[in-house]
Amino acid sequence: MLKNLARVYSAELEGIKAKLIEVEVDLNVGLHAFNIVGLADKALNEAKERVNSALKNSGVKPPNRENRKITVNLAPADVKKAGSHYDLAIALGYLLATKQIKEFDAKNKLFVGELALDGRLRPVSGALNIAEMAEKHGFEYLLLPHTNANEAAVVKNVKVIPLETLQDAIDFLEDRKNIAPEEFSPVAGQEITAPDFSEIKSQENAKRALTIAAAGGHNMLMMGPPGVGKSLLAQALVGILPELALEEAIEITKIYSAAGLAPGGLVSQRPFRAPHQTASIVAVVGGGSDPKPGEISLAHRGILFLDEVPEFQKNILEALRQPMESGTVHVARAKHSLVFPAKFSLIAAMNPCPCGYYGDPEKECRCSAYEVIRYQKKISGPLLDRIDLQIKVQRVKIADLRETKKVGLTSPGIKKQVERARKIQAERFHKLSASRRIQTNSEMSSKQTEEFVKFEPGAEKFLETLDKSRLSPRGYYRLLKTARTIADLENQERVSTEHLAEAFSYRLREEV
Repeated sequence: MLKNLARVYSAELEGIKAKLIEVEVDLNVGLHAFNIVGLADKALNEAKERVNSALKNSGVKPPNRENRKITVNLAPADVKKAGSHYDLAIALGYLLATKQIKEFDAKNKLFVGELALDGRLRPVSGALNIAEMAEKHGFEYLLLPHTNANEAAVVKNVKVIPLETLQDAIDFLEDRKNIAPEEFSPVAGQEITAPDFSEIKSQENAKRALTIAAAGGHNMLMMGPPGVGKSLLAQALVGILPELALEEAIEITKIYSAAGLAPGGLVSQRPFRAPHQTASIVAVVGGGSDPKPGEISLAHRGILFLDEVPEFQKNILEALRQPMESGTVHVARAKHSLVFPAKFSLIAAMNPCPCGYYGDPEKECRCSAYEVIRYQKKISGPLLDRIDLQIKVQRVKIADLRETKKVGLTSPGIKKQVERARKIQAERFHKLSASRRIQTNSEMSSKQTEEFVKFEPGAEKFLETLDKSRLSPRGYYRLLKTARTIADLENQERVSTEHLAEAFSYRLREEV
């Protein structure tokens, strides 16, 4: 190391991936100046003031007391640096360059954390993502705020050192204080408050469709008049989703951590995201000047619920088409593009017309035929073709609502059926190579569908009748995937005519 040059390491989040950043601190003779170079944004440039105050209040000589030119370079210089998580690395690099702390092996340590003016460390986004990057590059230690430590400790091959203050970091590096590496401990999940299926009166067809959607990860559209329970059914779906596997929990936590929404450990429940109709396309799809995951990525491995779906902006609905097909969303930038995971199940609800009562046997619709057609056409054909289950939710009679006796299966009972079907799928797809491995029937490619959907002899005749149904090739394969899920729920190895007929019934919509 040169006499007045220090080099430490930090990280930059690009989407949900972390990138290694070298923080170089150089001292030169001259009038006092403190410059940060390397495509730093405003929040990062303001680190000068935070570092000055934090160092002063930690009892060491701050940069503004130096009559020297201080230059902080963040390399590589062509990567845009954003955020306040470089504070800790800059402060320690300065102390190392000015010989205020003894030299330490910086090549095996990575530093992230925002400094408060009194020297405390505030939490940062992307701790798990940064820990994975540190492991990939062979770092032995990751020093970061204690609030982020449990999340980062999921990565086993990196020693995560939790810090309360800048002074803790100094004491640890100078061997004056022994701070034990964080041991990961699961955060207790919140109790699921979803309605139980047995509490929802009637609506057996909708319950069955939701069971299929949960078992195979399928998309679903519910159409019906106002107040019949479409939103209630969607909320009840949360209670029958299978438990998260460790791999899924890590995937989801990385997304939430990059968005600054991590719970302090691994996410313990499948996401249920319900953006409002007024949400912007950036909020739903992701992106922005500092690209962050949108609602469709926050719903990864869970549910994206769009209530009153025709009221969403048309460009938002059309932007869902590619992620629904590929399970990813691409955010393009001038120099590079970012990829966010987006393997979600879309559950959409809508009225049949603007007033909501078209086709209702008890209340007259006030809309003209043109208004009904125009309203329903807000859901484009290509988007509708990607929705496997399309059902009508009917009005429940008052007599049925007054029935106090719980009928039908409870959510825990249905959840066991769903988990059995998911286990069958996991065993089926386990033989696929790691690069092609999937988790649910809805993720199968056309080639995989042909490989894994085997028919009983009579089912082939039913398929021959589909030429008159005006199904697109995509619709045909989605029909087979849904039938495969129905067969899995019944623990049947082969798809029968009854399975195909039920799957086909969910793709029918009455013509206006």
